[in-house]
Amino acid sequence: MLNQKQIDSYRDKKISPQKLFIDGAWIDGSGDDFEIVSPINGKKFTSIKRATVSDMEMAIKAARMSFDNGSWSNMAPTQRKKVLHKLADLIERDALELTVLGVRDNGTEINMAINAEAGSAAGTFRYYAECIDKVYGEIAPTANDVLGLIYKEPVGVVGAIVPWNFPLMIGAWKIAPALAAGNSIVLKPAETASLSLLKLAELAAEAGVPDGVLNVVTGQGSVVGKAMGLSMEVDVLAFTGSGPTGRRLLEYSSQSNMKRCYLELGGKSPNIIFSDAPSLEQAAKVSAMAIFRNSGQVCVAASRLIIEDSIHDDFIKSVIKNAEELQVGNPLDITSDIGAINSETQLSSNLQFVDIAKTEGSQIALGGHQILKNTGGYYMEPTVVTNVKPNSTLFKEEVFGPVLAVSRFKTEEEAVKLANGTEFGLSAGIWTSNLAKAHKMVSKVKAGVVNVNTYGGADVTVPLSGVKQSGNGSDKSLHALDKYINLKTAWIQL
Repeated sequence: MLNQKQIDSYRDKKISPQKLFIDGAWIDGSGDDFEIVSPINGKKFTSIKRATVSDMEMAIKAARMSFDNGSWSNMAPTQRKKVLHKLADLIERDALELTVLGVRDNGTEINMAINAEAGSAAGTFRYYAECIDKVYGEIAPTANDVLGLIYKEPVGVVGAIVPWNFPLMIGAWKIAPALAAGNSIVLKPAETASLSLLKLAELAAEAGVPDGVLNVVTGQGSVVGKAMGLSMEVDVLAFTGSGPTGRRLLEYSSQSNMKRCYLELGGKSPNIIFSDAPSLEQAAKVSAMAIFRNSGQVCVAASRLIIEDSIHDDFIKSVIKNAEELQVGNPLDITSDIGAINSETQLSSNLQFVDIAKTEGSQIALGGHQILKNTGGYYMEPTVVTNVKPNSTLFKEEVFGPVLAVSRFKTEEEAVKLANGTEFGLSAGIWTSNLAKAHKMVSKVKAGVVNVNTYGGADVTVPLSGVKQSGNGSDKSLHALDKYINLKTAWIQL
């Protein structure tokens, strides 16, 4: 259980200027320093390196050399397993330090971050550690005079680019299966959330990950992210972030070595409330948290609430009541339910979406403003927007902030049409007591994850996948390993 005194022991700890982690060493690189501003109070508290193309090329070369020399790729599976378990142990040992570091960097409320970041990352590394010696090759069903063998081999060098909202959790989703499969990695964190992943590199080295196997290069996506995408030595690119950036990475792949690109590109997820939901009170409570936790800065956030017409007005009142009870404040205070917006730029974007919604005829039922300006930080009150039409900006575009768009429906068919009325397809929610209806809706709603009578909470045993323009490939589960493995056939005439 979190203790405020323990949190406070880390909250103002001096953080030294950060370096790049390449080939098992901390280096300055050739770029300049980039000052990190905490969204908690708007103050600078450390700096990271803004790496150059040559720095990224150095990291990729280190990853390639470590892969080719077999220090990790040829290590016995049982030994790799021990190293990843050790890394999980170290994450758990330093969980609070890691979490506070991340919260100072990106503003996520610590009550959520302690489990979603360090807790989740440790669990993810343990899960894939256990997979290492349990994933077998195959023997094909051939004629008696032929032996068909199917080998599963590591792809080589994996480039991973992760966002600022849950850097440690999402970083682990990519790093852990890639390492479990025997690959070497170059990781580029977001500029506004690099600190916990730099700390992770330190822990990986302590756990016994060989030099060059995990490299962390900070800096601008337009510089080092582009260099990673264009590299002829990166075999697979795993990315979580925006659609426009994902498109550019595909272009870089086509311009270089046709590297495989796996993209998780966010969503505009529908949360459909039928009048026969098992508990409308519980549905309202969960629906509020499904959009307002982490200030709405969640890829799978239930940002579109689609309510059956007969219960619309009462349900909205219940959602608003739950939202009003949420305490927005310093994310390092355990009394805060919701923390800060990641950056001043993101806050400004959120507020612009609210202004656009007003001009397009929607009503602001709750919130819509910046708050706690006196702190110097970036905070926004939970915002509920009603009468959101299917052709409106707020219905179609991802805000990535605490802004809930509300629409209503009369028939099941209309609910499906509204749910599928965007270019995204990452997550969805359905609330009904009718089992047949639930099954039909799961089938008809186009999303990689469909929650029924809940929202969120799916663990590492199941995949997170996107459809339509929410991306491709899967994070989490055994299926994530597929991204980091090449299949090789041996056809042997006996």
